[in-house]
Amino acid sequence: MKRAKNRTVNVGIIGFGTVGTGTARILLDKQADLERKAGFPVRLRRIADLDIKRKRGIKLPAGILSRDVEALVRDPEIDIIVELIGGTRAARDVILKALKNGKHVVTANKALLAEAGQELFRTAAKNRAVIGFEASVAGSIPIIKVIRESLIGNSISNIYGIINGTANYILTKMTEEGLDFGTALGNAQARGYAEADPTFDIEGIDSAHKLTILAALAFGIPFSFKKIYTEGITGITPLDIHFASELGYKIKLLAIAKHADGAIELRVHPTMLPADDLISSVSGVFNAIFVEGDATGEALYYGRGAGEMPTGSAVVSDIIDIGRRIVSGADTWLQGITMTARTDLKIKKMDDIRTCYYLRISALDKPGVLSRISGILGSHNISIRSMIQKGRKKEKAVPLVMMTHEARERDMRQALREINRLSIVSGRTMYLRVEGDED
Repeated sequence: MKRAKNRTVNVGIIGFGTVGTGTARILLDKQADLERKAGFPVRLRRIADLDIKRKRGIKLPAGILSRDVEALVRDPEIDIIVELIGGTRAARDVILKALKNGKHVVTANKALLAEAGQELFRTAAKNRAVIGFEASVAGSIPIIKVIRESLIGNSISNIYGIINGTANYILTKMTEEGLDFGTALGNAQARGYAEADPTFDIEGIDSAHKLTILAALAFGIPFSFKKIYTEGITGITPLDIHFASELGYKIKLLAIAKHADGAIELRVHPTMLPADDLISSVSGVFNAIFVEGDATGEALYYGRGAGEMPTGSAVVSDIIDIGRRIVSGADTWLQGITMTARTDLKIKKMDDIRTCYYLRISALDKPGVLSRISGILGSHNISIRSMIQKGRKKEKAVPLVMMTHEARERDMRQALREINRLSIVSGRTMYLRVEGDED
């Protein structure tokens, strides 16, 4: 097809919340600049939202905002529909209807992609449409484009990083100011960094959604959200942060994907990293993603992971990418997600993961305690690398902190069940996995 002369790309936005406002602001305020850079005009034609009264600090052209989602989806002049309503059920219906109407779609909806991605991309391919999803992971960091395009010549072996700014902000406050979890969470909510219901962020679910997308891109596997081991940060205490610091580590909520020996590890959990690791220095609401490819080696991508303008910028990036293909008359479309997903790669069970561990055992300070605990660990093929015992209190429980050499998760869990049943141990043992460590 020939390039359409003076072709305008028309955009409709469904969902006028934080990201929708940022997207509209960029499209309107930078209209001339976008046309100069892209080589074609981009016009915001319609916005649909249930709330058309709330002030958003942005001046819209008359008549552009309405509650009529159906009219926006059916509008024959709209080329690209931007879905920013969040949630899964209504968003899925809107996107499927848009695709079947021949519209291209841009979305920031990581939960929907993680849970229904195969259906959505299959529908897009069937209707010769594109789904742009750069904004679904890590806000202003163009990690989707990096993996899909820049690293296409690589076999990726390792991706890990901080991809939830709320959890990182909370852990930063706990580390730098000595706050407990509840106080740090309240601080995040007061500053608008955490939702009233922060479950998805603090329980690792949001990170797991994003890891699902990254793993599908990097390894060519089907969307595997239900197979990701997911653990949040609610159990992290100032005491563990203190001991981590004393041992030369920091605690971060990491999303981890590794490819080795024909299997993929997919896990999200609080992780101890050496304090001098670059990701350990990432604080506040910022994100950072480490990617290792066989051709490029190691690379780290850093930036703001959320917010009106950073995420809006990622949405506009997809709009321009898709617009270029519309204007050029391209017959083929770069999805980035293959419909012939690899089935030869299996998702490794968490029980089979091998890593080093941090243990904090509340044990009585009396002779023979250490030998009994170390004996149980040894019987499960777990060896101790270093140990700290603080605050001697005869016949009272004190924290006994251990760092282990690499061990298998199944063995560690079995050992801890035995340790926690000992009469000399008070409460459940705290354990954290350790990454980036030379064993």
